Amino acid sequence: MTAPTAPLPTRRRRTGSRVRTPLVYAAASAGLLLMAAPFLWMALSAFKTKRDLTASPPVWIPTTWTLDNFHALLRQLDMARYFLNSLLVAGLVTVCNLLFCSMLGYALAKLEFTGRSKVFGIVLAALMVPANLLILPLYVLMNGLGLVDTYAGLVLPFAANAFGVFLMRQFMQSVPDEVIEAARIDGAGEWYIFWRIVLPLVKPALATLTIFTFLGSWNNFIWPLIATDDPGKYTLPVALATFANDPNRTVGGGGNGMLMAGSLLVVLPVLVVFAALQRHFTQGIATAGLK
Repeated sequence: MTAPTAPLPTRRRRTGSRVRTPLVYAAASAGLLLMAAPFLWMALSAFKTKRDLTASPPVWIPTTWTLDNFHALLRQLDMARYFLNSLLVAGLVTVCNLLFCSMLGYALAKLEFTGRSKVFGIVLAALMVPANLLILPLYVLMNGLGLVDTYAGLVLPFAANAFGVFLMRQFMQSVPDEVIEAARIDGAGEWYIFWRIVLPLVKPALATLTIFTFLGSWNNFIWPLIATDDPGKYTLPVALATFANDPNRTVGGGGNGMLMAGSLLVVLPVLVVFAALQRHFTQGIATAGLK
């Protein structure tokens, strides 16, 4: 007596699954290469010689690896100062957002006060306002306060944002009310509860907010461009863009190589921050999907 065979539809489903899986991986790999191609070109071009940069057809892998582009860039630009400016501004903006957004998120999620729903409605409304529409009012405000061309003028307009408040509020709603009530019964104050109990429970949200805020502030170009006149206060994106339009810089392949080297230096800190917080960031995105 022969063993029964699997039904034909089941076999077809298994065969179709085996065929689709490699296709999905191939499509995903192709999409990844397509998105990463500009970054790879920039990174490789930073180490190319002038001959490779002007070669036709283009050369992807440098025939001769060199650091001359970085040396020339450091000679012509005060990269250390611009790097410190960007690090100072992005660091302060990130710290302020972590503090203020988490505090307001905690208040909207766990505290009862008059007008709480209206405040949250204002936060939601602010999310719908395009950021570019706020540039002119922010400049008028900073100019009226005498903060144009100052570090405070670069930090204060972005010390808190509606997205950060919304993100922290949504995560803090998942903190059990029983834990907070038990701490209050034991005599803990709101600051102690916020700092010692709630914040440790929302580390994924803090990591997510850190990455988004640092990335946005580090790459911010329009506001530092219009809010600073002193070249000594330029951030890296503004300094690099100004250098790219400087007629006195080295022209031709050497100049393009320096721009690629500068762009790579701008990107590296963001990659370091993401790599350091990747685990918490991934956990935060996964947890947000379950809410």
